[in-house]
Amino acid sequence: MSPEARPPKKKSEKQAKAPKRAASPDGTMTHKQVLEALSGLLLGMFVSILAGTVVSTSLPLIISDLDGNQSAYTWVVTGTLLATTVSTPLWGKFADLFNRKLLIQLALGIFVLGSALAGFSQDTNTLIVFRVLQGLGAGGLAALSQIIMADIISPRDRGKYAGLFGAVMAVGTVGGPLLGGVVTDAFGWRWNFFIALPVAVVAIILLQVTLHLPKHAKRKVHIDYLGAVLIAGGVSLLMIWVTLAGNQFGWASLASWLMVAGSAVLLIAAVLVEFKSPEPIIPLSMFKNRTFTLAVVASISVGVSMFGTSVFLAQYMQLARGATPTESGLLTIPMMAGLLISSTLFGTIISRTGKWKAVMISGAVLTVLGSVLLGTLAYDTNLVLVGIYMAVLGAGLGMLMQNLVLVVQNSIEVKNLGVATSAVTFFRSLGGTVGVSVLGSVLGTIVASEIKDGISALAPADQAAAAAALGSGSIPKVSELPDAIAVLVETAYGVGVGSVFLYSVPLAVVTLLAVIFIPNASLGRQNAVQLKKAAASAAPGRQDTSPAPSAAELALADVATGSVALVDPVSPVRTANPEHQSR
Repeated sequence: MSPEARPPKKKSEKQAKAPKRAASPDGTMTHKQVLEALSGLLLGMFVSILAGTVVSTSLPLIISDLDGNQSAYTWVVTGTLLATTVSTPLWGKFADLFNRKLLIQLALGIFVLGSALAGFSQDTNTLIVFRVLQGLGAGGLAALSQIIMADIISPRDRGKYAGLFGAVMAVGTVGGPLLGGVVTDAFGWRWNFFIALPVAVVAIILLQVTLHLPKHAKRKVHIDYLGAVLIAGGVSLLMIWVTLAGNQFGWASLASWLMVAGSAVLLIAAVLVEFKSPEPIIPLSMFKNRTFTLAVVASISVGVSMFGTSVFLAQYMQLARGATPTESGLLTIPMMAGLLISSTLFGTIISRTGKWKAVMISGAVLTVLGSVLLGTLAYDTNLVLVGIYMAVLGAGLGMLMQNLVLVVQNSIEVKNLGVATSAVTFFRSLGGTVGVSVLGSVLGTIVASEIKDGISALAPADQAAAAAALGSGSIPKVSELPDAIAVLVETAYGVGVGSVFLYSVPLAVVTLLAVIFIPNASLGRQNAVQLKKAAASAAPGRQDTSPAPSAAELALADVATGSVALVDPVSPVRTANPEHQSR
């Protein structure tokens, strides 16, 4: 090579190093770049999951230590879910308007701050308040992680990377209760809230260093604050009614009617505001898309199974089986193992084959079956059988959760990607919040009835002791109760938790029906940035000097408008029927 040719070579090498970490101008990223970008995101997700699940096995002990009752136990959980639910659409809208990298760092910071403050709680009321702060951050993490994933990975390839998210979720969900049990037994339950702080700091720094998102075009920002307030107010009032009805007042009382009417008025007003807003929190036009609507329906009932299982299985293990927090974490491993294996395995299969429908239907069937099996629980059910039942339900949820988001992202207009993603998460959280509240009230009622009937069958001396130990309505420490009363409590919670899972079966059936009717659209091969460029080049009134759109672009355009045409992957000629498709 001549000396004259060498300087340009050095210059080109230097230029090649500069954008090494960032995506190319057209939005494409190599496998290595994707993994690098996802590293901080996955650690952030792991921290949020860990901070939530590390408390789950010790929650019965926490509520007992703070003199809380079943209603307080339910609200500690639903307070977080409620905040997550009402904030998720806002985070999704912010993601369409602002810097997504900064937003996810902010969400992680809010989440961990709420977790740290919760460690200083002196009663259940302050614990609920700080858990609400946790939920505000969790809403951002849940929505933004999926949105950022869509930015850098195409729907067809998203399955194998979604498996990484499923694996992180499973490890955090399995490791959290185990770690929480050990920490609680060794140092006390308050340390569960502090344990994620150092990891969170590392996650925020890693996000700053590794997450290099393609730039989005800036545009005029308009936030629908009125719509956000009305949605939050309507959903919150509904949640408060569900939690208090049956305990503080009757289901058919004047207070119930007023709260339901107030919630309905707020939500109807929210719908009217959303129709008129130029930047609605949840664009109602998305419900014209059948895939989106059915995925929302399925997500509501999946939320009940997902959140309800984690809440009530911890109570079953500790209050019906007398397990310690550590043992409770170990006993729930089968469910998390089922979720981990199924989400990772089937995510990879979907990426390789592009076929998702059979996987999701199978997952819905397993969810129904798992709910039915767990509905047979009693205080003396063989623990091997309990493990099998949990594994079945976990496998079903693992095949559904990530893929419901995937099919929506694949079918929705790219301009609504953020709000569509957050909407699915919103309705899943809404289902979980309502489900946990309602099923928690059902559990409290059944347990109270069982204990009342059981006390009447005890000897007079034991009746007095039972009245003294259980009369306050607080969740008892089973290990400190006399044998006769401990058996009574274990029997009551065994019957109650089994009934709760049985009542969730109809919702699991709804999930199955919704998944069956979701259109079986092909998965696109472009990420969100590429789709936005294609949409911009095809905008009406623009002089089209760019090359003709690719087959994949045409396929995604069809999917986005709801008319799924079949496209030959080699030729950009569209055909409406497989029989006319030339290969």
